[in-house]
Amino acid sequence: MSLLQSLEAPPLNRPSLTTIPLSTVALPPLVDPMPPWPGREIDLGDLVVHVRETPGPTPGAPRAVFVHGLGGAATNWTELAAALAGDVHGIAIDLPGFGRSRPPATGDFSLAGQAGIVCRVIDRLGAGPVHLFGNSLGGDIALLVAAERPDLVRTLTLVSPAVPDLRPSLRRLSDPRVVLASLPVIGRPMRRKLAASTALERTEQMLRVCFAVPDAVSPPRLALAVEETAERMTMPWAGLALEGASRALLRTWVRPPARSLWSVARRVTVPTLVVWGSQDRVMSVRKAPRIAGLLSRGRLLVLPRTGHVAQMERPHSVARAVLGMWEAVAAAQW
Repeated sequence: MSLLQSLEAPPLNRPSLTTIPLSTVALPPLVDPMPPWPGREIDLGDLVVHVRETPGPTPGAPRAVFVHGLGGAATNWTELAAALAGDVHGIAIDLPGFGRSRPPATGDFSLAGQAGIVCRVIDRLGAGPVHLFGNSLGGDIALLVAAERPDLVRTLTLVSPAVPDLRPSLRRLSDPRVVLASLPVIGRPMRRKLAASTALERTEQMLRVCFAVPDAVSPPRLALAVEETAERMTMPWAGLALEGASRALLRTWVRPPARSLWSVARRVTVPTLVVWGSQDRVMSVRKAPRIAGLLSRGRLLVLPRTGHVAQMERPHSVARAVLGMWEAVAAAQW
């Protein structure tokens, strides 16, 4: 395979980890940049969640639900949703406190709380069972949904899930300066510096962290990202939401084994594709074989020259692998 490269996991001795069927179906060309899909609000009673929908081929097409990572938004899935639109109707969620969704009044940014909200959105839309996707923090949330509510999940795709990794590294945060700024005393100069940074500077910081080749991002696509960052900078809760979600994630990493995300993965029984970038600077690809091996029906795909957001950097490559999984599942070969 020239564009797709599997990573072996010798300790697990599971050939299925390296067997990824790739669909040969023709995919639609993607314009650059892809404009964000239209959005609407889902009223859950105590919370309003903003979602963006990518129309599928027919009104009754299967549904796919996309969950973004820390500091991200529904727009992180624009390209992949477009590539899959010939097969599914896409629903990309802005998690509470991110994108255009206000934070929860309870201030609960726990993974369990966020997973519960994803389940409520699926239930409210009557969309289940869905093809569920999650990137980074969203991957952890999707894992929890699949483990706790398997009735809502048809297949699972995890893109660089934020599994426990206690090596010191602030690069795991979309903008580590926000967390540094939240610290007492030493955070004061960082708060001043952050307040003075422009939307362009913040966007370029994100690209350097999350993309393998940030310079390959086209000027029109960069302009869209800067516009989104500028919008988020006007939201008074943005910094608090990022800080709260960051702390919630780190708390899951120090849990005892019986309550860790590794334990959650063992309970997931749906067909699962794990996708990782070989040059992921946020979550080390070394974690990939372990998480894929713990999933009873998991397979692993590692993409070369790809960073933390494979669905944005290589949407067609990810789409072919996802469609290959769906085809294999339909043929009882996954």
